[in-house]
Amino acid sequence: MKEYGKDLLTLIQTRRSIRKFKPDMVPKDIIDKITAAGTYAPTGMNRQSPIIIAVTNKEVRDRLSKLNAEIMGTDSDPFYGAPVVLIVLANKASATYIYDGSLVMSNLMLTAHALGIGSCWIHRAKEEFERPEGREILKLLGIEGEYEGIGHCILGYADGDYPKAADRKKDWVYTID
Repeated sequence: MKEYGKDLLTLIQTRRSIRKFKPDMVPKDIIDKITAAGTYAPTGMNRQSPIIIAVTNKEVRDRLSKLNAEIMGTDSDPFYGAPVVLIVLANKASATYIYDGSLVMSNLMLTAHALGIGSCWIHRAKEEFERPEGREILKLLGIEGEYEGIGHCILGYADGDYPKAADRKKDWVYTID
């Protein structure tokens, strides 16, 4: 994939978690491209166990933020002001559902970066969707089954420079020749 003159390896090496966002909404066509990329993540035996809920409604986004903050034990915005929240859940009927959902999250973040959109993986989706408030959202959307929240991929325009990459640890890769 080439966007903005970057090849895939460069995108992987330059993607960073963004924790400060401008309030500007990401255009729907960009969100659609990002979510479409999520649907092409590899899944165990191609069962496609994950689903993505794209939240652009400010009221719902703020309700989720409040719930997530409550779980975290704070009153700050765990979504760092990002106007878009992509929630990845996966059907627990698949033995590989956690891995499947994690790969979706990776595709979402890399594609966002390729398109000039900042992102960050925010946890506590599991706890959110175990609560009645989370289950009610799934019910309103007509989502049935045993889904577990994998993560939130928050999206927006970075407010500031991208962070520098940390040095890679020495013992990251071991080789057996």
